[in-house]
Amino acid sequence: MRVQSSTIENKYLRVKSINIGACLYEVYDKQKKINLILNLGPTKNYCGKNFYVGATCGRYAGRISNSKFKIKNKIYKLDGNEGKNTLHGGKIGFDRLEWKIHNHSKNKIIYKLLSKNLDQGFPGDLSSECIFEIKNKSLFIKYQYKSNQFTYVNLTNHSYWNLNENKKEIIFNHDLKINSEKYLEVTNKLIPTGKIKKVKKTINDFNKFQNIGEKINIIKNKKINRISNTINQLGFDLTYCIKKNSKNYLASLRNNKTNIQLDFYSNLPGVQLYTSQGLRYKNKLAPYQGVCLETQHYPDAPNKKNFPSTLIKPNKLYKYFTKINIS
Repeated sequence: MRVQSSTIENKYLRVKSINIGACLYEVYDKQKKINLILNLGPTKNYCGKNFYVGATCGRYAGRISNSKFKIKNKIYKLDGNEGKNTLHGGKIGFDRLEWKIHNHSKNKIIYKLLSKNLDQGFPGDLSSECIFEIKNKSLFIKYQYKSNQFTYVNLTNHSYWNLNENKKEIIFNHDLKINSEKYLEVTNKLIPTGKIKKVKKTINDFNKFQNIGEKINIIKNKKINRISNTINQLGFDLTYCIKKNSKNYLASLRNNKTNIQLDFYSNLPGVQLYTSQGLRYKNKLAPYQGVCLETQHYPDAPNKKNFPSTLIKPNKLYKYFTKINIS
């Protein structure tokens, strides 16, 4: 497996990516002189297991219960990689694959990947593109894909954001706001139950800016009753249902120490908040060192009829974007 690093930049931003997993390696703010995401250090580290750091997750980001789903009365059995369930596409998901560079200009790079029929158990030949593009102080992450069969797809970028100058500092000094009034209840295996719950008067409410550290300390000190997102969790690993709005506004993350704020916009219906409580990589990465805001469809939607469908039709092109304004 050959690791290839590429760079796009303008006068505000420098963004480095890697072909393994169509992965973001660096989002560097030139004015603040700070890289905003975590990485694994030497690029050779991306050839092994890497906690999806910066990677494109697929074919299906998030969890699928019992590693199976049905399409037109046919059951498809997937490769399980988290007990009896499938996480982020299976044992060899899109994060582990070598994407081809289709086009590379000064401010845009396009990666392509062909996933063959029954790859990790998923039906259909699936052709996917991951596009990283910068315009002024905005980073765009775009996914588009097409299959020759009915199949389920959910792609996301799994970057761990850390707006501290020193990346060893954890994200407890970050404030977060999410444009959501509802979240997906989950089991102790983090599989959605199918119930959509209100965030109001719960620890899950980020409708106004909330300090991440204060929230997690409440959970760690057990000052709240057992709630669905913190079973066996000392942080957040939770899907928020985004409140529809004309600007596609999704969330904001800020650090008052470095005076950096990220504003997220997307045409996707959900965002997975993960506060990296399970993150460990050699001596470089540790719990709470980053926060993920994974814009995506709902996990386990193939098995939950009340969730927005992720079934795609043959030979139809699907397009989704995430825009991140950096200020």
